[in-house]
Parts: sequence; structure tokens; C-alpha cells
Amino acid sequence: MYKLDLNPPQMIISIFIILILSGTLLLKLPFASTEGVSFIDALFTATSAMTVTGLIVVDTGTAYTLFGQIIILLLIQLGGLGIMTFAVLIYIAVGKKIGIKQRLLVKQALNQSAIGGVVRLAKQLLVFSLIVESIAVIFLSFKWIPEMGWGPGFYASVFHSISAFNNAGFSIWSDSLSSYVVSPIVNLVITFLFIVGGIGFTVVFDMWKSKEFKQLALQTKLMIVGTLAINIFSFLMIFFLEYNNPNTIADLSSLGKIQAAYFQSVTPRTAGFNTLDIGQMEEASLFFIITLMFVGGGSASTAGGIKLTTALAIILATLSFFKDKEHVVIYRRSLTSHVINKALALTVGSLCVVVTTIFILNLT
Repeated sequence: MYKLDLNPPQMIISIFIILILSGTLLLKLPFASTEGVSFIDALFTATSAMTVTGLIVVDTGTAYTLFGQIIILLLIQLGGLGIMTFAVLIYIAVGKKIGIKQRLLVKQALNQSAIGGVVRLAKQLLVFSLIVESIAVIFLSFKWIPEMGWGPGFYASVFHSISAFNNAGFSIWSDSLSSYVVSPIVNLVITFLFIVGGIGFTVVFDMWKSKEFKQLALQTKLMIVGTLAINIFSFLMIFFLEYNNPNTIADLSSLGKIQAAYFQSVTPRTAGFNTLDIGQMEEASLFFIITLMFVGGGSASTAGGIKLTTALAIILATLSFFKDKEHVVIYRRSLTSHVINKALALTVGSLCVVVTTIFILNLT
């Protein structure tokens, strides 16, 4: 009998496809939607949830029943934390030994350089994720349970905590989080979730175990400095570009303007939530947001994009070229040509996909 021999990347892609198709079939069940959804709409939703993209073609809160929304939430959790993370934990739960092949899959899924310690990392990842999401549910419940009642308020807290931490951007409300544009609890909790989920789990764990900044790994240092820099710059850009826009933040209080600009400046790179009407924003703001979406979050995170570290590597290489320096040096570490070439290849490849997709969409 022919045995299908797949390498780790091919195996991960295959599992993703199987889970997406399974999610599609579940969303097509009569009791998963309120009035029935087409196969293509169910497929689009399942794919968007599994890849934590956050794009929708039907309204999540009205098109899908509670069962359908839970299926979407499970796909988000699987896609955000990694299917291999859950697979490892299932192996452990049933008492099976985790072999080299499984460890290689986890290594590939978590973007690690070696297989040593990947099982421990997978367990830590799940525990950390559940703790953060649970704490977020508690905080959001203080806001939404008094407004909606115990059942709806708690469910809204769970759904948005999982969606935010996994950078999915799915909401059960048609206007996303626009109704809470000036709510400190919602703004702080949701942004905290997708920032932590977006910087990468290895970065968080490295920060946890390191006592001083100089002890951090180079990737962690780049992510911390890069995240702070791009978030501050993005906030200032959105704040000043939208300051006089009556359709977004012009009529808000000073604190409201700050909250709205802050939320909308940190969400594009990773999450996909919104507290402002995106269609009413200035064209300059929209172009800036597109750039942020292309950059994305951190490696081994729940975010998308080319990754912030990739963008930083290209920027550093460009600056070194203009300064006529032979090597790219940051924090007394030299970036190898392989790292630079990998960053360039990823960026150029992504740009080609984006440009090609834009061209195809313009033909429709």
C-alpha cells in the first residue's frame, strides 16, 4: 500500500485544510445558522477563523446560531495557538509517547530552531493562553454582565477574549466594538490581549524568565523596541490624521480621542477589531492602516503579516547600506546574510501575492 510521506510543513498545511473543511461542513449544518448559509460563505468563514484573519462575508452575530459561533470560536483557538500544540496535549492526555516526527511538527508550527523543549513549550503555551484569556473574561464581565445579564454578558466576554488573544478580529456584534469606543475597560483589555498574542509566545516567555533587558534574546529585544516604537508612531499618526474628522473622533472628548486613536492604531497589525467606522476614516489613515496590516505582528505569534522582525531586519539592512557598512549590527549582534535574504524573500514574495490579488480583484 502506498504510504503518503509528508514533511512537517506539508503535514501542517494538510491538517489545516482538513480542519477548515470540517469546520465548513459543521457551519453548513441546519442548526449552525439562522437562515442557512451557502457553502462558499461557510468555507470563507471557516478559513478566516482557522487562519485568524477576521474577514467575514456574513455577519457572525446574526447569521450563525450559538452552535455556529462556538464552532467559529474553536477554529479561532485551534488556528491561533496552533493545531500541533493541541495535538501534543492530546498525545499526553491519552498516554502516548511523542516521537521525533511529532516533535518536528511542533518545532515547525511554533517556529523553533530545534526540537529540544518543544513539548514543554507547547504545554506552557496552552496554560499561558488559558490563564490570560480567563483573566480577560473576568475583567470584561465586569463591563458586559451588568449591561446584558449573566448569560449574554459572560458569553460576550468569552467570545471576545478568545478572539482578541488569538488576533482573529471576529465579533458577535455587527459594528465590532464601535459601541465601546470610549470604554476604558474594553479598550485596555482587548488591546492588551491582541498585543500580547501578537508579539509572540517565545518573546513573552523570554521576558518572563529574564531579569534584565541585556539578558533577553535578540528577537525579544527587537520585538519589544519595535512594538513600542511602531505603536507610539501609529497612535500619533491616527490621532492627528483623524483629529478633525467629524465621522470618527472629532466630536469625542479629549480622553475619547486618545482612546479611539490608540485602539485604532494598534489593532491593524494584528487583530482586526475596530471602534471606529473604517469606511469613514481619512484616505491617508486607510493607506497607513494598510501598511500596518502588511507588517503584522511577531514570529511564533497569533498575528499575521510579514512579521515585525522581518520589517525591522530590512530597515536595518537598508540603513547599513546607506551608511556603507558591510554588516548589519544590532545590540552587538550581527545579522547573517541568510537572515537578511530570508526577510527580503518573504517581503518580496508577500508583495507579489498582494499585487497579484489586487490586480485580480480589479478584474471582478
